[in-house]
Amino acid sequence: MTTILAIETSCDETAAAVIVDGTTIASNIVASQIDLHAQYGGVFPEVASRAHAEVISAVVAQAMTDAALDYADIDAIAVTQGPGLVGSLLVGINFAKGLALATGLPLLGINHLEGHIYSLWLAPDFVEPGFPLLALIVSGGHSELVLMRGHGAYQRLGGTIDDAAGEAFDKVGRLLGLPFPGGPAIELAARDGDLRAYDFPIARTQGTYDFSFSGLKTAVMRAATVKPTARRKGREHSVERQATLRDDVSTGDVAASFQEALTDALARTASRAAADFDARAVLLSGGVSANSRLREKLAGALDLPVWTPPLSLCTDNAAMIGAAAYYRYIAGHRSSLDFEARASWRLSEDIYAD
Repeated sequence: MTTILAIETSCDETAAAVIVDGTTIASNIVASQIDLHAQYGGVFPEVASRAHAEVISAVVAQAMTDAALDYADIDAIAVTQGPGLVGSLLVGINFAKGLALATGLPLLGINHLEGHIYSLWLAPDFVEPGFPLLALIVSGGHSELVLMRGHGAYQRLGGTIDDAAGEAFDKVGRLLGLPFPGGPAIELAARDGDLRAYDFPIARTQGTYDFSFSGLKTAVMRAATVKPTARRKGREHSVERQATLRDDVSTGDVAASFQEALTDALARTASRAAADFDARAVLLSGGVSANSRLREKLAGALDLPVWTPPLSLCTDNAAMIGAAAYYRYIAGHRSSLDFEARASWRLSEDIYAD
């Protein structure tokens, strides 16, 4: 039996978990910062890192208490090394290094995107398919298509060339006056809307498996708002463009049509990649994987199993980091105490080559 204590602080969730043999959650604690960032309409990096520092000790202690274990029962400590906000990453990394030094336990720096993929291994009904697998990772900061040829073996096929899917949800949510985060709010508003009310464009990235959502966001702004007006902001007199929703616009119709176009883009590209690379199944993960319309479309577009994580594991959490770390640990991977945060870190074949 292999037991991993995992820590995740890549963005705005302070999380710790204890994972047994890569599939069993002994504890999973998440301290959310949503209320702190709602006033900004997005994550404010300095606020996020400060909040992590204030609660990380208590979060880790609670994870150990809930698992009813002490450090003598732990085989290794894992922590998100990247990608993410560098200030937030450093809080978790430095805390994990301190624990490793104090306990003498081995340390593993884990890629956050790999963690999202391994959230599927924590689903109660998950049965590992044969490889290769196509992983679609969609969240506020990432939209990636990755071919998984085996445990720890990845080929990045494509990703967003501008906004991530979750970022597009947040930005359109702000245009519509919906609360942060935009994804759940837009999905809720879309239930009462007509998904055919607007024919929003889907970007075509010829010859690639990339995504582009900035044009879709602009199309929503042009269709649903009056011309933005400039307003002064702050003592530095920077100009911010403020759009206003037109009186004749139905928020539900815009939300439904936007959601339809964005999920179409994801499902179509994933379907094409799965066919081109003979994938045995598709693994959908990340915060946007909670979107029911995206789940429905992928299932309808593919003649393959589509695996999705439990809703509680779609957003950032430490359980997924522990699951990924288990496979790294049994493969013999270890990190030195002097490794650094990697704010940008693509998932690829040579992920741990350096």
